[in-house]
Amino acid sequence: MAIFTGMSKHLGGTDQVVLPRPVFYGLVQKNVLVTGAYGQLGCALKSVSERVNLPFRFFFTDVDSLDITDIDQVDDYVTRYHIQYIVNGAAYTAVDKAEAESERAFAVNEGAVRNLALVAREHAVRLIHLSTDFVFDGRSDVPYTEAMIPGPLSVYGASKLKGEEALQAVGGDWIILRTAWLFSEFGSNFVKTMIRLMGERESLAVVNDQTGSPTYAVDLAEMILYILQRAEEEQTWKTGLYHFSNVGAVTWFDFARSIRRLAGLTGCELLPISSEEYGGAAVRPAYSVLDHAKVRAAFNVVIPTWEDALERCIQAIKRCGK
Repeated sequence: MAIFTGMSKHLGGTDQVVLPRPVFYGLVQKNVLVTGAYGQLGCALKSVSERVNLPFRFFFTDVDSLDITDIDQVDDYVTRYHIQYIVNGAAYTAVDKAEAESERAFAVNEGAVRNLALVAREHAVRLIHLSTDFVFDGRSDVPYTEAMIPGPLSVYGASKLKGEEALQAVGGDWIILRTAWLFSEFGSNFVKTMIRLMGERESLAVVNDQTGSPTYAVDLAEMILYILQRAEEEQTWKTGLYHFSNVGAVTWFDFARSIRRLAGLTGCELLPISSEEYGGAAVRPAYSVLDHAKVRAAFNVVIPTWEDALERCIQAIKRCGK
Protein backbone atom coordinates (compact mmCIF):
# COMPACT_ATOMS: atom_id res chain seq x y z
CA MET A 1 0.00 0.00 0.00
CA ALA A 2 1.21 3.49 -0.74
CA ILE A 3 1.51 5.23 2.60
CA PHE A 4 3.35 7.72 4.76
CA THR A 5 7.14 7.34 4.85
CA GLY A 6 8.23 4.79 7.42
CA MET A 7 4.76 3.42 8.01
CA SER A 8 4.51 0.80 5.27
CA LYS A 9 5.39 -2.14 7.52
CA HIS A 10 2.62 -1.16 9.90
CA LEU A 11 0.03 -1.06 7.14
CA GLY A 12 1.27 -4.23 5.49
CA GLY A 13 2.15 -2.52 2.25
CA THR A 14 5.00 -2.16 -0.20
CA ASP A 15 7.94 0.22 -0.03
CA GLN A 16 6.16 2.63 -2.38
CA VAL A 17 6.02 6.03 -0.74
CA VAL A 18 3.41 8.61 -1.63
CA LEU A 19 3.57 11.08 1.21
CA PRO A 20 6.31 12.32 3.53
CA ARG A 21 5.74 11.24 7.11
CA PRO A 22 4.38 14.11 9.17
CA VAL A 23 5.44 14.72 12.76
CA PHE A 24 2.49 15.41 15.04
CA TYR A 25 3.70 14.57 18.53
CA GLY A 26 1.89 16.60 21.17
CA LEU A 27 -0.83 17.86 18.86
CA VAL A 28 -4.29 18.21 20.37
CA GLN A 29 -6.81 15.83 18.80
CA LYS A 30 -9.17 17.57 16.40
CA ASN A 31 -12.65 16.48 15.31
CA VAL A 32 -13.22 15.71 11.62
CA LEU A 33 -16.62 15.27 10.00
CA VAL A 34 -16.58 12.93 6.98
CA THR A 35 -19.72 12.94 4.81
CA GLY A 36 -20.50 10.18 2.33
CA ALA A 37 -19.18 7.53 4.72
CA TYR A 38 -20.73 4.63 2.78
CA GLY A 39 -19.00 5.58 -0.46
CA GLN A 40 -15.61 4.36 -1.65
CA LEU A 41 -13.72 7.35 -0.29
CA GLY A 42 -15.54 7.28 3.04
CA CYS A 43 -14.73 3.58 3.46
CA ALA A 44 -11.11 4.16 2.46
CA LEU A 45 -10.74 7.04 4.92
CA LYS A 46 -12.17 4.88 7.69
CA SER A 47 -9.89 1.97 6.80
CA VAL A 48 -6.69 4.02 6.63
CA SER A 49 -7.48 6.12 9.71
CA GLU A 50 -8.00 2.99 11.81
CA ARG A 51 -4.56 1.63 10.92
CA VAL A 52 -2.37 4.63 11.71
CA ASN A 53 -1.97 6.87 14.72
CA LEU A 54 -3.58 10.18 13.80
CA PRO A 55 -4.26 13.32 15.86
CA PHE A 56 -7.91 13.29 14.80
CA ARG A 57 -11.26 11.93 15.91
CA PHE A 58 -13.40 11.08 12.91
CA PHE A 59 -17.18 11.37 12.69
CA PHE A 60 -18.34 9.32 9.70
CA THR A 61 -21.83 10.20 8.46
CA ASP A 62 -24.08 9.49 5.52
CA VAL A 63 -27.58 10.57 4.58
CA ASP A 64 -29.15 8.36 7.27
CA SER A 65 -27.29 10.22 10.04
CA LEU A 66 -26.80 13.69 8.54
CA ASP A 67 -28.73 15.25 5.67
CA ILE A 68 -26.34 17.87 4.32
CA THR A 69 -29.07 19.34 2.10
CA ASP A 70 -30.55 20.67 5.38
CA ILE A 71 -28.36 23.54 6.58
CA ASP A 72 -29.87 23.44 10.09
CA GLN A 73 -28.85 19.80 10.48
CA VAL A 74 -25.33 20.64 9.33
CA ASP A 75 -25.03 23.58 11.72
CA ASP A 76 -26.37 21.54 14.63
CA TYR A 77 -23.98 18.66 13.95
CA VAL A 78 -20.92 20.87 13.62
CA THR A 79 -21.83 22.72 16.82
CA ARG A 80 -22.74 19.66 18.87
CA TYR A 81 -19.61 17.68 18.03
CA HIS A 82 -17.20 20.64 17.93
CA ILE A 83 -16.13 19.85 14.37
CA GLN A 84 -12.92 21.54 13.20
CA TYR A 85 -12.51 19.92 9.78
CA ILE A 86 -14.99 18.65 7.20
CA VAL A 87 -14.20 16.23 4.38
CA ASN A 88 -17.12 16.24 1.97
CA GLY A 89 -17.18 12.94 0.12
CA ALA A 90 -20.95 12.97 -0.31
CA ALA A 91 -22.27 13.42 -3.84
CA TYR A 92 -24.96 12.43 -6.28
CA THR A 93 -22.85 10.26 -8.60
CA ALA A 94 -25.38 8.38 -10.76
CA VAL A 95 -24.17 10.00 -13.98
CA ASP A 96 -26.87 8.70 -16.34
CA LYS A 97 -29.68 8.88 -13.80
CA ALA A 98 -28.83 12.54 -13.12
CA GLU A 99 -30.05 13.46 -16.60
CA ALA A 100 -33.59 12.70 -15.43
CA GLU A 101 -33.07 13.71 -11.80
CA SER A 102 -31.33 17.05 -12.22
CA GLU A 103 -33.10 18.67 -9.26
CA ARG A 104 -31.79 16.01 -6.90
CA ALA A 105 -28.31 16.11 -8.43
CA PHE A 106 -28.03 19.88 -7.96
CA ALA A 107 -29.49 19.68 -4.44
CA VAL A 108 -26.68 17.36 -3.35
CA ASN A 109 -23.82 18.50 -5.56
CA GLU A 110 -24.45 22.25 -5.32
CA GLY A 111 -26.93 23.09 -2.57
CA ALA A 112 -25.44 20.80 0.05
CA VAL A 113 -21.94 22.04 -0.73
CA ARG A 114 -23.11 25.62 -0.20
CA ASN A 115 -24.60 24.56 3.15
CA LEU A 116 -21.33 23.00 4.26
CA ALA A 117 -19.40 26.06 3.11
CA LEU A 118 -21.66 28.49 4.97
CA VAL A 119 -21.52 26.50 8.19
CA ALA A 120 -17.77 25.99 7.85
CA ARG A 121 -17.20 29.72 7.41
CA GLU A 122 -19.49 30.57 10.35
CA HIS A 123 -17.65 28.22 12.71
CA ALA A 124 -14.12 28.68 11.30
CA VAL A 125 -14.05 25.06 10.12
CA ARG A 126 -11.68 23.98 7.37
CA LEU A 127 -13.36 22.16 4.48
CA ILE A 128 -12.02 19.68 1.92
CA HIS A 129 -14.48 19.06 -0.91
CA LEU A 130 -14.22 16.34 -3.57
CA SER A 131 -15.03 17.13 -7.18
CA THR A 132 -14.62 15.42 -10.54
CA ASP A 133 -12.98 15.33 -13.95
CA PHE A 134 -16.50 15.50 -15.42
CA VAL A 135 -16.39 19.29 -15.09
CA PHE A 136 -14.36 19.23 -18.34
CA ASP A 137 -15.61 18.75 -21.90
CA GLY A 138 -12.92 16.26 -22.90
CA ARG A 139 -11.71 18.20 -25.94
CA SER A 140 -8.18 18.72 -24.66
CA ASP A 141 -5.28 16.62 -25.88
CA VAL A 142 -3.08 17.40 -22.87
CA PRO A 143 -3.77 16.74 -19.16
CA TYR A 144 -6.16 19.22 -17.61
CA THR A 145 -4.65 21.74 -15.21
CA GLU A 146 -6.60 23.63 -12.56
CA ALA A 147 -6.32 26.79 -14.69
CA MET A 148 -8.11 25.30 -17.70
CA ILE A 149 -11.71 26.37 -18.28
CA PRO A 150 -14.38 23.77 -17.40
CA GLY A 151 -17.17 22.84 -19.79
CA PRO A 152 -19.29 20.00 -18.40
CA LEU A 153 -21.23 17.83 -20.84
CA SER A 154 -23.69 16.27 -18.39
CA VAL A 155 -26.03 17.23 -15.56
CA TYR A 156 -23.70 15.46 -13.16
CA GLY A 157 -20.68 17.43 -14.37
CA ALA A 158 -22.61 20.71 -14.33
CA SER A 159 -23.89 20.11 -10.80
CA LYS A 160 -20.39 19.33 -9.53
CA LEU A 161 -19.01 22.48 -11.15
CA LYS A 162 -21.77 24.54 -9.52
CA GLY A 163 -20.77 23.01 -6.20
CA GLU A 164 -17.17 24.14 -6.72
CA GLU A 165 -18.35 27.63 -7.59
CA ALA A 166 -20.68 27.81 -4.58
CA LEU A 167 -17.87 26.85 -2.23
CA GLN A 168 -15.48 29.39 -3.67
CA ALA A 169 -18.13 32.12 -3.57
CA VAL A 170 -18.79 31.53 0.14
CA GLY A 171 -15.08 31.62 0.91
CA GLY A 172 -13.34 30.54 4.10
CA ASP A 173 -10.65 27.90 4.45
CA TRP A 174 -11.42 25.42 1.70
CA ILE A 175 -9.64 22.96 -0.56
CA ILE A 176 -11.22 21.37 -3.63
CA LEU A 177 -9.73 18.09 -4.83
CA ARG A 178 -10.83 17.06 -8.30
CA THR A 179 -10.39 13.36 -8.88
CA ALA A 180 -11.43 10.78 -11.47
CA TRP A 181 -12.37 7.16 -12.16
CA LEU A 182 -12.40 6.09 -8.50
CA PHE A 183 -11.83 2.41 -7.75
CA SER A 184 -11.12 0.35 -4.64
CA GLU A 185 -11.88 -2.83 -2.74
CA PHE A 186 -14.88 -1.02 -1.26
CA GLY A 187 -18.42 -0.70 -2.58
CA SER A 188 -19.33 -0.92 -6.25
CA ASN A 189 -16.88 0.28 -8.91
CA PHE A 190 -15.42 -0.55 -12.32
CA VAL A 191 -12.64 -2.83 -11.04
CA LYS A 192 -14.91 -4.99 -8.92
CA THR A 193 -17.58 -5.10 -11.62
CA MET A 194 -15.04 -6.20 -14.25
CA ILE A 195 -13.69 -8.93 -11.99
CA ARG A 196 -17.21 -10.24 -11.36
CA LEU A 197 -18.30 -10.13 -15.00
CA MET A 198 -15.07 -11.63 -16.30
CA GLY A 199 -15.65 -14.56 -13.97
CA GLU A 200 -19.16 -15.04 -15.33
CA ARG A 201 -18.85 -14.39 -19.06
CA GLU A 202 -16.86 -15.64 -22.01
CA SER A 203 -16.70 -12.15 -23.56
CA LEU A 204 -17.23 -8.57 -22.45
CA ALA A 205 -17.54 -5.31 -24.41
CA VAL A 206 -15.74 -2.29 -22.94
CA VAL A 207 -15.58 1.34 -24.11
CA ASN A 208 -12.30 2.18 -25.83
CA ASP A 209 -12.69 5.86 -26.77
CA GLN A 210 -12.69 7.47 -23.31
CA THR A 211 -9.30 8.19 -21.73
CA GLY A 212 -8.80 9.18 -18.11
CA SER A 213 -6.80 8.88 -14.90
CA PRO A 214 -7.93 6.04 -12.60
CA THR A 215 -7.72 6.83 -8.88
CA TYR A 216 -7.33 4.35 -6.04
CA ALA A 217 -9.57 5.54 -3.21
CA VAL A 218 -6.96 4.50 -0.63
CA ASP A 219 -4.34 6.77 -2.22
CA LEU A 220 -6.85 9.62 -2.32
CA ALA A 221 -7.74 9.00 1.33
CA GLU A 222 -4.07 9.17 2.29
CA MET A 223 -3.67 12.42 0.40
CA ILE A 224 -6.58 13.91 2.35
CA LEU A 225 -5.23 12.70 5.68
CA TYR A 226 -1.85 14.14 4.83
CA ILE A 227 -3.39 17.54 4.06
CA LEU A 228 -5.08 17.46 7.47
CA GLN A 229 -1.87 16.49 9.22
CA ARG A 230 0.14 19.14 7.43
CA ALA A 231 -2.43 21.70 8.54
CA GLU A 232 -2.01 20.68 12.18
CA GLU A 233 1.75 20.23 12.08
CA GLU A 234 2.58 23.45 10.27
CA GLN A 235 -0.48 25.51 11.26
CA THR A 236 -1.03 26.43 7.62
CA TRP A 237 -3.85 25.88 5.18
CA LYS A 238 -3.30 25.96 1.44
CA THR A 239 -6.69 27.12 0.18
CA GLY A 240 -7.14 26.27 -3.48
CA LEU A 241 -8.26 23.93 -6.24
CA TYR A 242 -6.12 20.85 -6.86
CA HIS A 243 -6.17 17.78 -9.09
CA PHE A 244 -5.42 14.35 -7.63
CA SER A 245 -5.55 11.00 -9.38
CA ASN A 246 -3.06 8.23 -9.90
CA VAL A 247 -0.39 8.92 -12.52
CA GLY A 248 -0.92 7.89 -16.12
CA ALA A 249 -3.68 7.73 -18.70
CA VAL A 250 -5.66 4.78 -20.01
CA THR A 251 -8.90 3.92 -21.79
CA TRP A 252 -11.58 1.90 -20.05
CA PHE A 253 -10.80 -0.98 -22.41
CA ASP A 254 -7.09 -1.05 -21.59
CA PHE A 255 -7.90 -0.59 -17.91
CA ALA A 256 -10.09 -3.69 -18.17
CA ARG A 257 -7.26 -5.59 -19.86
CA SER A 258 -4.97 -4.79 -16.94
CA ILE A 259 -7.64 -5.88 -14.48
CA ARG A 260 -8.05 -9.17 -16.34
CA ARG A 261 -4.30 -9.82 -16.29
CA LEU A 262 -3.75 -8.94 -12.64
CA ALA A 263 -6.84 -10.87 -11.51
CA GLY A 264 -5.83 -13.91 -13.56
CA LEU A 265 -9.12 -14.02 -15.48
CA THR A 266 -7.68 -14.75 -18.91
CA GLY A 267 -10.65 -16.86 -20.05
CA CYS A 268 -12.81 -13.82 -20.81
CA GLU A 269 -12.43 -12.13 -24.20
CA LEU A 270 -12.55 -8.32 -24.11
CA LEU A 271 -14.10 -6.49 -27.05
CA PRO A 272 -13.46 -2.76 -27.66
CA ILE A 273 -16.54 -0.65 -28.43
CA SER A 274 -17.27 3.06 -28.88
CA SER A 275 -19.16 5.30 -26.45
CA GLU A 276 -21.94 5.48 -29.03
CA GLU A 277 -22.23 1.71 -29.10
CA TYR A 278 -22.29 1.60 -25.31
CA GLY A 279 -25.08 4.15 -25.08
CA GLY A 280 -25.98 5.92 -21.86
CA ALA A 281 -28.11 8.98 -21.19
CA ALA A 282 -25.18 11.24 -20.22
CA VAL A 283 -22.31 12.32 -22.45
CA ARG A 284 -18.88 11.52 -20.98
CA PRO A 285 -15.68 13.48 -21.72
CA ALA A 286 -13.56 11.63 -24.28
CA TYR A 287 -10.37 12.80 -22.55
CA SER A 288 -10.21 13.81 -18.90
CA VAL A 289 -6.66 13.11 -17.77
CA LEU A 290 -5.72 15.31 -14.81
CA ASP A 291 -2.44 17.19 -14.37
CA HIS A 292 -0.89 16.82 -10.88
CA ALA A 293 1.86 19.46 -10.95
CA LYS A 294 0.06 21.85 -8.60
CA VAL A 295 -0.74 19.34 -5.85
CA ARG A 296 2.77 17.86 -6.03
CA ALA A 297 4.37 21.26 -5.63
CA ALA A 298 2.02 22.43 -2.88
CA PHE A 299 2.31 19.33 -0.70
CA ASN A 300 5.59 17.74 -1.81
CA VAL A 301 4.05 14.36 -2.66
CA VAL A 302 4.95 11.49 -4.96
CA ILE A 303 1.89 9.91 -6.56
CA PRO A 304 1.91 6.24 -7.68
CA THR A 305 0.91 5.15 -11.15
CA TRP A 306 -2.53 3.72 -11.74
CA GLU A 307 -0.88 0.37 -12.61
CA ASP A 308 0.79 0.22 -9.19
CA ALA A 309 -2.45 1.27 -7.50
CA LEU A 310 -4.51 -1.29 -9.41
CA GLU A 311 -2.18 -4.10 -8.40
CA ARG A 312 -2.49 -3.11 -4.73
CA CYS A 313 -6.26 -2.86 -5.05
CA ILE A 314 -6.65 -6.31 -6.61
CA GLN A 315 -4.43 -7.78 -3.91
CA ALA A 316 -6.72 -6.19 -1.32
CA ILE A 317 -9.82 -7.55 -3.07
CA LYS A 318 -8.33 -11.04 -3.01
CA ARG A 319 -7.42 -10.74 0.67
CA CYS A 320 -10.92 -9.55 1.56
CA GLY A 321 -12.60 -12.10 -0.66
CA LYS A 322 -14.81 -9.32 -2.05
